[in-house]
Amino acid sequence: MAETIVKIYTDGACSGNPGPGGWGAVLLYGGHEKRISGGESHTTNNRMELTAVIEALSLLNRPCKVLLTTDSKYVADSVTKRWVYGWQKRGWKKSDGKPAINVDLWQRLLPLLEKHEVEIAWIKGHAGHYYNEICDQLAVAESQKYR
Repeated sequence: MAETIVKIYTDGACSGNPGPGGWGAVLLYGGHEKRISGGESHTTNNRMELTAVIEALSLLNRPCKVLLTTDSKYVADSVTKRWVYGWQKRGWKKSDGKPAINVDLWQRLLPLLEKHEVEIAWIKGHAGHYYNEICDQLAVAESQKYR
């Protein structure tokens, strides 16, 4: 695995759930900072959280060591507690037999997690963390474009 270390911060926002949503991400590498964001007219908060991670990882041209910081328990726990791999193994069904949700996004994320060495850290949202606040502002601004 390459020793290129990239720090990524992500957040998603939704006005209503479902409703207009946005996502934001900040990538830090070698003294450079890149901010990206986007949104959708009708989505959910969890879809925006996942999209932020996917879009940020998709920007990396070669395998990297990634320190990913998110305030999404859904994203962090699904990966670090390996739930998503169980859903995949069971044909995208949860342990209770119900269908997993956001399968299209998980199917985009899993190959990116294989390509990169990703360490996920969960932080409390809206707690004054500098880059999380920036990501939140980006996500909210995107969601407001669809109101």
